[in-house]
Amino acid sequence: MACAWVRCYAELNEFLPPAIRYQNFAWRFDVSPAVKALVEGLGIPHTEVDLILINGEPAGFAHPVRDGDRVAVYPMFEAIDITPVARLRPAPLRVTRFVLDVHLGRLAAYLRLAGFDTVYGPDFADAELARISRDERRILLTRDKGLLMRNAVTHGYLVRSSASRAQLKEVLERFDLHGAVKPFRRCLRCNQELQALDRNAAAGRVPPAIWRRFVAFQECPGCGRVFWTGGHHQHMLELLRDAQSPG
Repeated sequence: MACAWVRCYAELNEFLPPAIRYQNFAWRFDVSPAVKALVEGLGIPHTEVDLILINGEPAGFAHPVRDGDRVAVYPMFEAIDITPVARLRPAPLRVTRFVLDVHLGRLAAYLRLAGFDTVYGPDFADAELARISRDERRILLTRDKGLLMRNAVTHGYLVRSSASRAQLKEVLERFDLHGAVKPFRRCLRCNQELQALDRNAAAGRVPPAIWRRFVAFQECPGCGRVFWTGGHHQHMLELLRDAQSPG
């Protein structure tokens, strides 16, 4: 039986059994596998990997693993650049846009609140999520490891946290997005960018007491909802501040 020596780095070790984390370990095989099969055989979605070295040289997912090879697997570098030659996907997404699976509806609303273009639908099937991620160059966020192993998905991330506020903090940190947060620019319901609405045009579309109290309004061109800086505004700002706080 053939054997390759493998080491996984940084957070990729979360996917491994404790006995082989943060160390070189033997991977035995009868038929030479592609390195993608080796990686996913370890339980690591390929979207979590951005660099593979085989015997010190960059290798693509289709590269065969042979007896005696030394394989080093590194996590994705979405927040920083590495050389294009080494990348396993075309390039980091400089315009950060997301598509989320059906279990992350609250996170989708929070990302929209923070100003990020976020596609979400409670009825999207896995194949549709993978297609949207590929065709629209969106980062697929999911709690389903198997979804990230679909070949169509090139940019994705397995959300570790189970609580929605912690998920927002995790995503902002993982993709280094603190400086890109621009709150209150998108509709939380349909993701459209909000537009300024003349105060006179808002008359009749909001309660009279609201119209008398506020002078600035926005509207969603998609669903027609009207927004203003109400009592919820401070609560949402605090939510975003908590998500961007260190620790």
